[in-house]
Amino acid sequence: MRGAPQFLTLAPFVTKAPPHVAVVDDEEPIRKALMRLMRSVGLSVETFGSGPEFLKSIETRLPDCVVLDLQMPHMDGFNVQAHLAQKYAALPVIIMTGHDLPQARERAMQGGASAFLRKPVLDRILLDAISAATASAQPGGSPNGK
Repeated sequence: MRGAPQFLTLAPFVTKAPPHVAVVDDEEPIRKALMRLMRSVGLSVETFGSGPEFLKSIETRLPDCVVLDLQMPHMDGFNVQAHLAQKYAALPVIIMTGHDLPQARERAMQGGASAFLRKPVLDRILLDAISAATASAQPGGSPNGK
């Protein structure tokens, strides 16, 4: 993480609590790397190894932004995204995938994704996407966003 932009990219968060980001990816090394990156710039991060695990967690704490992998066993990212769109339409979702197919990108964006990023993503691109997604979003804190 050479030259991680400490609050440079996330300047809007210097005067308020940093956004709470949920990372949902079935690959543990990716979850760990993303958690280290986000924490290095002061973000609050929680990671989940599956869609069902993440969806259960939002019963008690809704994040300010979700970084979501598309290719996961049992429940793929599209299913997680659809569930979020039904119950938490204002929650920003950033899709990350190693399979950047035009139809996947189109489906994710039509489903309300705030960004669609191809793995491996550059640190700065991801941090900028999180900053943009959370800049006008309401803080999570609870399942109903209040």
